[in-house]
Amino acid sequence: MSFEDGWAAIHLEMPRRVPHTEYSVEGHWEVVKAVTGIEVTPQSPPEEQAKASRALVKTWNFDFGWSTLVSGDLFASYKTDMGHAEYAAGGVDRRDTIYCPFKTPEEVLNLDFLATYGPCDRAEWKKRFDEHYQKACQDVPERVNMTGIYVTLISGFVDIFGWDMLLLAAGTDQAAFGKLANRYADFILPYFETLAEAEAPVVMIHDDMVWSAGPIFSPKWYRQYVFPNFKRYFDPLRQAGKKIMFTSDGDYTQFIDDLAACGVDGFVMEPMTDMGYIAEKYGKTHSFIGNADTRILLNGSKAEIRAEVERCMAIGKHHPGFFLAVGNHIPANTPVESVLYYMQVYEEMSQR
Repeated sequence: MSFEDGWAAIHLEMPRRVPHTEYSVEGHWEVVKAVTGIEVTPQSPPEEQAKASRALVKTWNFDFGWSTLVSGDLFASYKTDMGHAEYAAGGVDRRDTIYCPFKTPEEVLNLDFLATYGPCDRAEWKKRFDEHYQKACQDVPERVNMTGIYVTLISGFVDIFGWDMLLLAAGTDQAAFGKLANRYADFILPYFETLAEAEAPVVMIHDDMVWSAGPIFSPKWYRQYVFPNFKRYFDPLRQAGKKIMFTSDGDYTQFIDDLAACGVDGFVMEPMTDMGYIAEKYGKTHSFIGNADTRILLNGSKAEIRAEVERCMAIGKHHPGFFLAVGNHIPANTPVESVLYYMQVYEEMSQR
């Protein structure tokens, strides 16, 4: 009943069990082995890892497959490399290369995105969106799958400019920084219009537009330059009948109402965002996914893990569109026994 439950929740038709999903745990190879019995390591061939990951997702009955396609690869010809800290099992994702092609804030503020990266090839991207979605459905047909866009606006800025030059440019001239946001929106809008023509009925829109403590920039700046552009992005998706799921890391509580007004159908969040506010104001009209805290799985006792699941269920269980998830991922350093206990408690509490 995994696809059926996920589909029902997204469409606000309350399923008998609370659906759920998780992030990164399918690459926690010790958990994968404990659950599926498949021996796999960070050094295993990619095809073996993919097979083992799919087995975990099916065994644990994930209802929702978070996925996007348009990423920072779009800017590969001219972008900042901030390196990458160790996150994945075995540290295979660590990268110590650091490079920024932008030397002054003025270079950032004057960037012509279309001239630098070229226009969207709509026919090619329509094909890519459809293939991306179809492959996910082929690999794990038991869940609700999707495709989408990762570099919506602020995440695109971070990928291109890196944090140092991005913040310098924002502090140098906020009006010019706003015009930069509008130029970026003009550049990325055709990808949204093409996504509206794609096959997937559910789309994921990602933008890490805040920090863990809230907005990066003035809320007034967001409301002048970010959300009007979001509405431009989302209008063709809504006209096409897509369900729009939105994800941001950090605490975007302050902007929940703005996002709802832009046309978002579902909120995906980390523990910093106030899920209680979403449930109280939008629990009958929107789906929402979250927001158990991975730090409790990493360091907490069984009693604390149980209390965290109980907290999330108390907020969400009585709302039709609620999915449980560890909002800030289950990385490879999380104790196996804690992950297994978390899932045990979820299963105990999942029936309505």
